[in-house]
Amino acid sequence: MSEAVSRPTLEAVAARAGVSRATVSRVVNGGYGVREPLAERVRRAVAELGYVPNQAARSLVTRRHDAVAVVIAEPETRVFTDPFFALQLRGISKELTSHDNQLVLLLTEGRDDHARVARYLAGGHVDGALVFSLHLDDPLPGLIHDAGVPTVFGGRPGWRDRTGTPVYVDSDNRGGARTAVRHLVSLGRTRIAHLTGALDQTSAVDRLDGYRDVMGEGAGAGGPGRAGDPALVVESDFTPAGGERAMRELLDRRPDVDAVFAANDLTALGALRVLRERGLRVPEDVAVVGFDDMLPLAEQSDPPLTTVRQDIERMGRLMARLLLHGTAAPDDAGPAPDDAGPAADAPGPGLILPTTLIRRASA
Repeated sequence: MSEAVSRPTLEAVAARAGVSRATVSRVVNGGYGVREPLAERVRRAVAELGYVPNQAARSLVTRRHDAVAVVIAEPETRVFTDPFFALQLRGISKELTSHDNQLVLLLTEGRDDHARVARYLAGGHVDGALVFSLHLDDPLPGLIHDAGVPTVFGGRPGWRDRTGTPVYVDSDNRGGARTAVRHLVSLGRTRIAHLTGALDQTSAVDRLDGYRDVMGEGAGAGGPGRAGDPALVVESDFTPAGGERAMRELLDRRPDVDAVFAANDLTALGALRVLRERGLRVPEDVAVVGFDDMLPLAEQSDPPLTTVRQDIERMGRLMARLLLHGTAAPDDAGPAPDDAGPAADAPGPGLILPTTLIRRASA
């Protein structure tokens, strides 16, 4: 067995810097009232000795843990295979790292996981929580509210209960969907279908509403399908396999379909595979538009996918920034998020990021 290496103590730093232990503690823990020359001596002694603060002791002083829980209401099989989650986690991680905060990842797959997450958050291990991919019947909002931790949600909240006014970051899902469908209309397509996302999530509901907004615009003035034919809407689940199932069902219902707006890029990729199997050309026979602009998937699909871009990584960074701005002291919180607009008709203080149509070969 190797001999344990002794760690430099607060007292050792104080002796090296020629100051009191209390002065070292204030500097190390980010306190105030220490003159800059003394603070600089302390910082130099910390570096020379390789002193690392004891996080548990520091938390007792500052009442902060410099750790944030990221709660994703999906099973690990989905989180680790869907690029959306990787992009959002990357944005969150970058922002937390820049503020010297740790990311604690918590996944939920069932009721037992909900209880576990609630216990962890209530135990005071983190300074706040970032929560996304919620479903409409999810108990997490109430459990997190009861845990009493500051929380920012990813996505427009769809619940109305005692959890108060939620803070959230989302993309303009409804507006992006309108842009996608209007693009298909501009190409002369009249039998435009929509493969939805999971309709127990607000992003899918908003994209369906955007599709219906445009289809309703043509009622009585356009060709078949412009009045909102319900046979042109097929429920899917944001996955490639769901896109395949929905596309087969759509072609069985309406073999004359000439355009598809898919609720996300993964659904669109599944639809493209089925169209190819059925001998239909994209975009000549059926034009296809997705949502997300997942790179490199959207560029490398066959054909490259026209899609609505939402900045997923930026959403993650803004979620983390909003949380840190609310939990940190004013001088270390960084600038308030000013690169997103307020949510229109939002149920709480939300930030809505704009979306952009990216035109490629599929439509």
